[in-house]
Amino acid sequence: MKTRTLLLLALACGVAIMLAGAVFLVQLVGQDEVEPAVAIGDEVVVGDMRVTVQQVTESAGALDVTLRVGGVADDDPLREFRLIASGRAVEPDLAVADEGACGSFTVADQTCRLRFDVSGADGTSRVLFYERGDERARWVLS
Repeated sequence: MKTRTLLLLALACGVAIMLAGAVFLVQLVGQDEVEPAVAIGDEVVVGDMRVTVQQVTESAGALDVTLRVGGVADDDPLREFRLIASGRAVEPDLAVADEGACGSFTVADQTCRLRFDVSGADGTSRVLFYERGDERARWVLS
């Protein structure tokens, strides 16, 4: 291949990369603002579910979140909760089956507890997310 052909191909690739970057910047500018965090104790409606984080306690590497939930029946609600602990995603501990642990949700309001294992988290930053459909709520826990 000739040098001139290689230079033209390199120039075309550079232009394509610049165009992709410009499209990305336009997408970033058009994004909606981030919703403010929900305060502990405030009720929020996410999709068709009402959720209130009532209390948060952390001890011995476990973070317990007491919730008040209701609005719709859901047999597997825990998959919709995520905790970001010092930059690491933590799933709810499904092995917790003691009294008060969250199981299936009902239409009527109920109080239950989620437990997260945060023993592997380095810092103290804790942010809880609940996502249902296209809607999301977040609580800054610490």
